[in-house]
Amino acid sequence: MKLFIYLFFHLLIMATVHPLHKIGTTESCKYGTNHIPICCRSEAVYQYHVTFTPNVESMAMRFGMMKDHHSTTGEVMAFDGTILYLPVKLNDEVFLKSVRRTDNEEIQIKIQMTKILPPSSDLCIPFYNVVLRRVMKIIGLKLVGRNHYDPESAVILGKQGLQVWPGYSTSIKHTDGGLHLCVDVSHKVLRNDSVLDVMNMLYQQTKENFQDECTKDLVGSIVITRYNNRTYRIDAIEWNKSPKDVFTLTDGTKTNFVDYYSKNYGITIKDMDQPLLLHRPKERSKPGEKQIVTRDILLVPELSFMTGIPEKMRKDPRAMKDLTMHINVSSEQHTHSIKQLLKNISSNPESRKEFSKWGLEIGSEILLIKGRTLPLETICLQSSFFATGADVSWSREVVRDASISSIPLNIWAIIYPHRFAEQAEELVSTFKKVGGPIGIRIERPIHVPLRDDHTETYVKSIHSQLISKPNMQLVVCIIVGNRDDLYSAIKKLCCVKSPIPSQAINIRTISQPQKLRSIAQKILLQVNSKLGGELWTVKIPLKNLMVVGVDVHHDTSKIHQSVMGFVASVNSSLTRWYSKVTFQTPNEELISGFRVCLLAALTKYHEVNHTLPDKIVVYRDGVSDGQLNMVEQYEIPQLINSFKTFPNYEPKLVFIVVQKRINTTLYSCISKNFGTPQPGTVLDHTVTQGKWVDFFLMAHHIRQGCGLPTHYISLYNTANLTPDHLQRLTFKMCHLYWNWPGTIRVPAPCKYAHKLAYLSGQYLHSEPSINLSDKLFFL
Repeated sequence: MKLFIYLFFHLLIMATVHPLHKIGTTESCKYGTNHIPICCRSEAVYQYHVTFTPNVESMAMRFGMMKDHHSTTGEVMAFDGTILYLPVKLNDEVFLKSVRRTDNEEIQIKIQMTKILPPSSDLCIPFYNVVLRRVMKIIGLKLVGRNHYDPESAVILGKQGLQVWPGYSTSIKHTDGGLHLCVDVSHKVLRNDSVLDVMNMLYQQTKENFQDECTKDLVGSIVITRYNNRTYRIDAIEWNKSPKDVFTLTDGTKTNFVDYYSKNYGITIKDMDQPLLLHRPKERSKPGEKQIVTRDILLVPELSFMTGIPEKMRKDPRAMKDLTMHINVSSEQHTHSIKQLLKNISSNPESRKEFSKWGLEIGSEILLIKGRTLPLETICLQSSFFATGADVSWSREVVRDASISSIPLNIWAIIYPHRFAEQAEELVSTFKKVGGPIGIRIERPIHVPLRDDHTETYVKSIHSQLISKPNMQLVVCIIVGNRDDLYSAIKKLCCVKSPIPSQAINIRTISQPQKLRSIAQKILLQVNSKLGGELWTVKIPLKNLMVVGVDVHHDTSKIHQSVMGFVASVNSSLTRWYSKVTFQTPNEELISGFRVCLLAALTKYHEVNHTLPDKIVVYRDGVSDGQLNMVEQYEIPQLINSFKTFPNYEPKLVFIVVQKRINTTLYSCISKNFGTPQPGTVLDHTVTQGKWVDFFLMAHHIRQGCGLPTHYISLYNTANLTPDHLQRLTFKMCHLYWNWPGTIRVPAPCKYAHKLAYLSGQYLHSEPSINLSDKLFFL
């Protein structure tokens, strides 16, 4: 009776909560998504609080004691040491007894009912996912990190020394449409080289600076230990340790690495003098190797294998083409893999039984739902405009007609090693030929041939030119190869010490005569953006609007420090931008830097328009699901509070979180054939979240692979923008990234903020000069 009354009132409450209005109004059509409906057959899930008297500290002992009482609790349970979930109802209070084996003391166990949960409750989701992990293990998949892979079906790429493990990223989640299993196809790229192989190769190349080069190449890499299929990040190399070193196990006995691996895994370590790799587990994660008392984990290079794509291979187009054939699967291949997984689960009696214990039934088909396609946008140039095509690309039109505004290039320098004088002259000549149609007037540059391509030679030459020509507009540097040290030195000088727009060009990029015209056009458009020119825009119906993009990048040079990039529009056509960077320490709240940036942007907006914006739309990238409540409850109120800096100023605010790293995939569905959805596809129901107004938008054109949308979550909206307005505005923003004449996956201000944060964190390691804040110098 109690159960019936509880569930009746729960359903009554659910019925009286009005669902959020989040669905747009344009015409709909059928789409597929990588979600599979889950049906719950259980009436309820029961939550209990478990107390041990006297207290039992060891979690292993607590689990063991509960296991001894399966006759009372039943075989099926989820227990975390304190909270117990069961699919069966016990009495309100149950008292049990166990004996602690270490000292034979009798332990009283009290099990007290605390909640009766509907089976689709969010509190049930974590242990449903535990059940799912068990099922994946039952059907023969191996857990590596958070995903499951099939090493038996590995694809061997012999020439590249790689192997690709096919697998799945899976999770059970609660959406607007109920419980769903989300399945994404995943691939793990493993190298055949062990870390020791890489070390030996580096030793042959650089014997003098071997340890420095080794540390530079390996620290930060992710490795896998195949004896347990776990992945670790290399945080340091312990050069003074070796496999002969002794460590202490949890039972107090001492052993060395050689004996430990021989006894536990049957592995014989061959190189006794190799150093050890150090991994420091994150605070929130469990210590990796339970046998080692110390928090740090030591790994043997010989038994650790590199993961990911080697840097050398990334620069080889042919090798990358071979690899992407196996990784970037089409929509048809993607859906086939998902159906194969569902078939493997349903045809295995043990996996079906595991789900049925909790009353779960997994559907056998991919979810088909109604989605919509937004109207195509019109691109506006200086004196012409045109509708975008189906591939939402306008690379031809943008070099045929004049940009909205262009900055004449009167005083500029081109710096290059003297042996590339011919290529430099040819580039300048091509600039002049293609500059006319775009609307850019180009004067002859100052040619600065260098005797060599050393970093200090470039820096001294640039510095000398800036002193001799104080009104210099642009510095163009032709460099050889992918040299981060040289690129970083040029950008530090031109963005921080002596602020001036700069353009670095790899000699390989301009060495193919048949492609030079096209490349010169792209470079000129980028240069015009950096100088403060305006390339194109779309029609924005909202007046007195400011659009803000925010993204965060982790600085590589300073441990635990992150960089926030902030970019805001300062005119009505969204063609002029203000940018700022703040560096954050772990103890410093992001909001403090955010507030400073927003106030500076509002001041700049007022300087340009002689008024403040009526509406501010913030696109905030870099927020996970677990951080949404923090942003809603703390970050947004602080932003609103900052408006009080200006007297009687209360603008309307829209705050949208942008999530790219999601597992949701969309497919077009025509006559039961799955394909790639067209740009502008929106999904705003069934697989969306219940708490906020959110939607999935695929703004970009997919040439290879399947449809990966971006997830947008509106956490705050006092501008009363409807779902249609939010979706259309977001799609428009995806057209305004001037580095690409087409739509991109995220709104342009987010992409600009990412580029700014990446440049500052990866190369500058400090804030750029305020003199460049009104230019897109970071493109």
